[in-house]
Amino acid sequence: MAAHYLDFERPIAELDAKIDELSKLSETTGPGAFDAEIAALRARVGELRAEAYAHLNAWQKTQIARHPQRPHFIDYADGLIEEFVELRGDRKYADDQAILGGLGRFRGLPVMVIGQEKGHDTTTRIKHNFGAARPEGYRKAVRLMDLAEQFNLPVLSFIDTGGAYPGIGGEERGVAEAIARGTERCLTLGTPMIATITGEGMSGGAIGIAAANRVLILEHSIYAVISPEGCASILLRDRAMAEGAAKAMKITAEDLIGLKVVDRIIEEPVGGAHADPALAISRVGDAIEAELKSLLKLSPDDLREHRAQRFYAIGRP
Repeated sequence: MAAHYLDFERPIAELDAKIDELSKLSETTGPGAFDAEIAALRARVGELRAEAYAHLNAWQKTQIARHPQRPHFIDYADGLIEEFVELRGDRKYADDQAILGGLGRFRGLPVMVIGQEKGHDTTTRIKHNFGAARPEGYRKAVRLMDLAEQFNLPVLSFIDTGGAYPGIGGEERGVAEAIARGTERCLTLGTPMIATITGEGMSGGAIGIAAANRVLILEHSIYAVISPEGCASILLRDRAMAEGAAKAMKITAEDLIGLKVVDRIIEEPVGGAHADPALAISRVGDAIEAELKSLLKLSPDDLREHRAQRFYAIGRP
């Protein structure tokens, strides 16, 4: 897949183009002809990338969180969950492929895993509705959480959505009620639940599967009650002011951990999770494993109380 460069990565893109050009020239002039030049350019690319990613603002992080090559739920399931068996349908209306879930083993431990999938290309994005779940997606998630509690399985959720599907069909089938039921089920679950914000966690579409004992967030992910574009459109009457809205909304991992909205920041590889998906996925697995160790010791009542106290503490000094 061709590299996708963000606006602030243009100097990196230019150097990468020069590296490609020299690599092609070396094929005609003989091996090793430009090795020194290529090595120097690659070193400079590394320096530029490290410098750029060390000083990101909220809007740049928003762009990274939405990067099309960023690992999605299917990638995390493939990398972290063994013997994964997808469970489909809400047993009421349909199967929503914007929210996927099923049974598997996380580093040897049986778990229920639920996540939002955006898709990687045109075909899969249409299939998964760009990660915008309909009511049946949240009702499926509730069904899977019921099953997890029945068999005493921890629940791992992965959040990456611009929001729930806002279409007429969703409203007709009660999307607000479905999200509320999902949030309620997360809060009343008698087994450990860990939610990880892997990309963008926007609006109720995110919280419907994220009201967990521990909420983790990747370093360059974002989490908010509405997207920056939505905020700018509603409050500022100008969607073009999204960049300023992103900065004002306190949506970055650093902002959120200070407000106690999230509990742990997972460091991403230099250049973002899309630069080294395998390493990013491994770090997410390590963080989840560490958090699970303490939660597995708690009783169902203690888990519910732990979850309640966590949410009562949000925004308090």
